[in-house]
Amino acid sequence: MIATLLAQVANAAETAGPEFPILPALVFVPLFGAVAILLVPATRPDMHRLLAIVSSAMSGVISLYVLKVFEVPDPGYQFVSEVTWIGSLDIRFSLGIDGISLFLVVLTGIIFPLAIFAAKPEHSEKGYYFWLTLLMAGCMGVFLALDLLLFFLFFEITLVPLYMLIGKWGHGRRVYAATKFFIFTMLGSMFMLVSIVALAYIAKAGPGGTVSFDFRKVVEADLSTGTGRWLFLGFAVAFAVKTPMWPVHTWLPDAHTEAPTAGSIDLAGILLKLGTFGFLRYGLFLFPEASIWAAPAFLALGTIGIVYGGIVAAMQKNLKRLVAYSSVSHMGFAIIGLFALNVEGIEGAILQMVNHGIITGGLFILLGYLYSRRHTYEMSELRGIQRSAPVFAGIFMLVMLASVGLPGLNGFVGEFLALLGTFLANHLWAIIAATGGILSSLYLLWAYQRAFHGIPDEKNARFADLKLNERLVMVPLLFLIVLLGVYPKPLLERIEPSVRATIAGP
Repeated sequence: MIATLLAQVANAAETAGPEFPILPALVFVPLFGAVAILLVPATRPDMHRLLAIVSSAMSGVISLYVLKVFEVPDPGYQFVSEVTWIGSLDIRFSLGIDGISLFLVVLTGIIFPLAIFAAKPEHSEKGYYFWLTLLMAGCMGVFLALDLLLFFLFFEITLVPLYMLIGKWGHGRRVYAATKFFIFTMLGSMFMLVSIVALAYIAKAGPGGTVSFDFRKVVEADLSTGTGRWLFLGFAVAFAVKTPMWPVHTWLPDAHTEAPTAGSIDLAGILLKLGTFGFLRYGLFLFPEASIWAAPAFLALGTIGIVYGGIVAAMQKNLKRLVAYSSVSHMGFAIIGLFALNVEGIEGAILQMVNHGIITGGLFILLGYLYSRRHTYEMSELRGIQRSAPVFAGIFMLVMLASVGLPGLNGFVGEFLALLGTFLANHLWAIIAATGGILSSLYLLWAYQRAFHGIPDEKNARFADLKLNERLVMVPLLFLIVLLGVYPKPLLERIEPSVRATIAGP
């Protein structure tokens, strides 16, 4: 029944042709799903889950349709849909997609349905599924928005659902973790809001010299060197916190450790990419001179994050916290790729975003299955799982090797291109950053040895292997891990024209 419904959605979009508002559908389908969940009585938790799965999966199918009809050589925005919102300030509900945002939209359409299907809450299912579907709508809006104020609103919409998911459905010190996450990201966003308003008024790009928040208009603003740098830093603070970059990363391990499984999946798989995407879409393109000026500092900070994240991850005894710190390290590759400011580096950064979402999303799904069986992430209590659950251990090993960056799996491609671009820009930082691959091998293989090898105790000897539905959840992720590892060409073909246009500038 669900499969038939999803097929009808794709057919409807294809039949309607260019008049079908396909990009608004990506945002409003999960949004309407969230509203529908609110309208269903709390006594029907089965309907809440079904609505969340169907609405998120429908948005995912639409994203795959966009991928299918996307015109490869076109570097500009496609399927643009815009409606005037506040005419006096030239604020529009304007959505568009290019090669830079295409695969992040598709990734969002894949990860969210899998996260909802893979994990159930222990209580209050109505609120849980409402916040998850609303979070998906916000993430889609961030990747599609072409209006600066609209982008900011979507960027902030993602903050509230994740705060609620961690604070109400998390574990342990969940209120502390949720509050810390909220404070860090909100403070960072305030700097960006100031820069957005200042840029709109300085640009005077609208008709008759009025202000404009249209991204495609303000890019033509003639900014002085000092003004451009200050505005860039306002955006950069918000994006650095969201990525998160060292040293503003400290909210992430706490948020990951205490978040419910679906929250961790979506946080690692999608929300961390909002920061790196923002750097590329707005930082590098709107402020090219400031980006060149700041590039040495960001190369240094990204490299420090790679090494620091790897060293701290190796010291962890909690498996979920280890994967959280690994994200600090791996997202550092996206940062250095972006600020290499060349085609190879930026393409590697985009691939790293997509591949990290697939890999880390898979790892957190598996950790959710582990927690449901053993109610712990402490590696000292998980010895010998490989004997009692060989399928679980085998799948975990494959996803872990992709995270290590094993050639032939998708984790290698993005890191290699990011390092190549960095090497072309600065040999020293590339050489230091390359040690991140060595560190990831150390902490991940050592963690696998401690948690999966050895003789299991009585509890671990009864560890149940993956059920059929749990294996099916992992199938699309495993398929993408292998496919993108051996054949990344379709991604690069669609990404490259937009990357070159971004480097060329307005």
